[in-house]
Amino acid sequence: MSHDDATRESEGLRTLYAHRFDREAKQRADLWRTLCSSYFQRWVPRDAVVLDVAAGHCEFINNIGAERRIAVDLNPAVRDHAAVGVEAHVCRSTDLHMVGDATIDRVFISNFFEHITRDDILATLEEVRRVLRPDGKLLVLQPNIRYCARDYWMFFDHITPVDDRALAEAFASTGFRVELNHPRFLPYTTKSRLPSGDALVRLYLRSPWAWRLLGAQAFMVAVPA
Repeated sequence: MSHDDATRESEGLRTLYAHRFDREAKQRADLWRTLCSSYFQRWVPRDAVVLDVAAGHCEFINNIGAERRIAVDLNPAVRDHAAVGVEAHVCRSTDLHMVGDATIDRVFISNFFEHITRDDILATLEEVRRVLRPDGKLLVLQPNIRYCARDYWMFFDHITPVDDRALAEAFASTGFRVELNHPRFLPYTTKSRLPSGDALVRLYLRSPWAWRLLGAQAFMVAVPA
């Protein structure tokens, strides 16, 4: 891909996601603050080096506590959304050239694989495997088409159907093993039936029975095999 083509693709992403997310930015920010403090932080040591792949509006990386935080995304708006102290880079997930081998403790990927091809999913996982330390962990939050098939294609840029079983196979083929798999965790979108307000979100996160009723996104933790 030429430099001009890459620039046009990046700017196209900026326009698309500004239209999709800016109107609900505060709601999403509040939600992610609670998700990180009440759930995801347990997977991230405070002295860790954390990489957020396809970080988007940086809701995760801005709210997680870590020694060093790195956000990467093809959308140049990632630089605008990154909080003070977060290193932001514009690049493809298949080419994390600014990250050295075995230098990352935790990698987080959320709502991304449905946007890219199967080949790019595998190439991304291979890059993640390269940058993770031997005792590192990959954390993935992913719409699970098993439980949201009716609405999975409501977004124009969804191109690849993914469920937790297929993702487990992709992990295995790129040198990972699954340590944890919650096939049903969060509802499909922030417009779904996830309770609003800090207290209700915390209650939901403490109620696995509610995940089985409302969850349509999988949460998976994978480690180098």
